[in-house]
Amino acid sequence: MTNYLDFEKPLAEIEGKAAELRAMALAGEGVDVDAEAGALDKKAAQMLRDLYKDLTPWRKCQVARHPERPHCKDYISALFTEYTPLAGDRNFADDHAVMGGLARLGDRAVMVIGHEKGNDTKSRIERNFGMARPEGYRKAIRLMEMASKFGLPVVTLVDTPGAYPGKGAEERGQSEAIARSTEACLSIGVPLVSVIIGEGGSGGAVAFATANRIALLEHSVYSVISPEGCASILWKDAEKMREAAEALRLTAQDLIKLGVADRIIDEPMGGAHRAPSDAIASVGLTITSMLAELDGKSPEALIRARREKYLNIGAKGLAA
Repeated sequence: MTNYLDFEKPLAEIEGKAAELRAMALAGEGVDVDAEAGALDKKAAQMLRDLYKDLTPWRKCQVARHPERPHCKDYISALFTEYTPLAGDRNFADDHAVMGGLARLGDRAVMVIGHEKGNDTKSRIERNFGMARPEGYRKAIRLMEMASKFGLPVVTLVDTPGAYPGKGAEERGQSEAIARSTEACLSIGVPLVSVIIGEGGSGGAVAFATANRIALLEHSVYSVISPEGCASILWKDAEKMREAAEALRLTAQDLIKLGVADRIIDEPMGGAHRAPSDAIASVGLTITSMLAELDGKSPEALIRARREKYLNIGAKGLAA
């Protein structure tokens, strides 16, 4: 059953009516519904195109958070072979919000790291809704340093509302862990490419996405704070999240203009959750292409290019 977003309710009604007609026909009520159901399908397809041709930033946030959107685990199982998970930070514990390990992308050995949100109540609780704790970032640092030691490119898949702000996480050095993970991204002498597959929330995303190349799925978002958090701080009213989403310039299209992102990956009509295999295949092609661009570069050149990329962010602006 399709999980519809708030702005998709008119679409849900039409697709629901078409499904009802087909159910009647299957029940053997002797009614020929093909023509009527076909007309409803056409109307639904046109409405889907109209809804998605010009999404507002807030609606893009809703699509990026869709519960049926493919997650890190789905990308790893579909795109990578010989995946060998590596666990723990060698200090405190293993953080299940962060997946990582050795794998092959085609015939290329890589280190893949990503946030995993989970896809049902049990797995979401286990994965802490994709919000990493300090041990998750320290695990990522360990894997990045291992990749650098053995000359393996690093691929990161970012999908997090932000780092976990709990008391225990703060006591164990959350801010320092995020900073050191960002530092590791900047200092490893191997290609580092990142894809924002859903939400890129604050420092929790930056700690994985300080990369040579950054790609965003068409309806992904990447921002310093969530629209609800921004609205709560600026206007003391979380209900002003729509205005906040506009002001934050968090869409893939804005981030390309600002020089933060390098590529936008097209999604299937209606979002990645409507055709997950197509979205995953597009991400795989983009990762392969971005890694090919970095082939043959020396460790010094990769580190220097990464540093220059981030020092230059902010040189471009968007008109208010």
